[in-house]
Amino acid sequence: MATIQAVHLAFVFGLLGNIVSFLVYLAPLPTFSRICKKKSTEGFQSLPYSVALFSAMLTLYYGYLKNRAIMLITINSIGCAIESIYLIIFMIYAPGRARIYTAKLLAFFNLGLFGMIVLCTSLLIKQSLRLTVVGWMCAIFSVCVFAAPLSIMRLVIKTKSVEFMPFSLSFFLTICATMWFSYGLLIDDFFVATPNILGFTFGIAQMILYIIYKDKKNVVLPEFKVEDAPNGTITSIELCTDETAGKLNAMNQTQEAKIVKGIGDAPTEATELNV
Repeated sequence: MATIQAVHLAFVFGLLGNIVSFLVYLAPLPTFSRICKKKSTEGFQSLPYSVALFSAMLTLYYGYLKNRAIMLITINSIGCAIESIYLIIFMIYAPGRARIYTAKLLAFFNLGLFGMIVLCTSLLIKQSLRLTVVGWMCAIFSVCVFAAPLSIMRLVIKTKSVEFMPFSLSFFLTICATMWFSYGLLIDDFFVATPNILGFTFGIAQMILYIIYKDKKNVVLPEFKVEDAPNGTITSIELCTDETAGKLNAMNQTQEAKIVKGIGDAPTEATELNV
């Protein structure tokens, strides 16, 4: 009886995890809507989406090796499709240098590294150990990915501003980690449950920081009139504005691109804004 209840609960938590994860996958939609409208990637980076695609592919491979892992297979299949669409759009509108950089990322993570993992585990590792080895790879990768919010949290403390850390996204990521932890616990899957403990911890910490700093004043740059600026400084002002905008876009992108699924988040690189 208890076993039947555990199976039913695992299905419920897995289904809820799929739903919340799907919503998190859609978080970058405003970013790519802006890219399509402006026909420019501006200061956004492709690294989070390339690594997110790699993470979804690796977890999908783990789900394929694991028996009856339909919950992992469905959400990560959807994740691979969504991340691929994001990267295609990025490649269309990215300038030449960014397009080449993105192609190198895809060649390294999604072709080279993933292909090497599949070949090595298929040819060099016994079938009885293959699931365990791939599971450890997923868990270690997920733990490294969950450390990404530390840079965002450090920026919030430094600037005393929560502009770059939306509460809603932190909340949903925490709920998502809770769903997948419960799912992994109920099906006795250490590789699914354990990394999401860290995800839940960082999610709670982010929300606490938001509550602490939500009423703090943001850092405001002094205003001045353009006509009051000395000759030759307008170009410098414009360049500074472009550079700062790129950093702000990268920071917002870090939160938007975070992907949570059965094993872990979508990896992101946080770009700090020097103030």
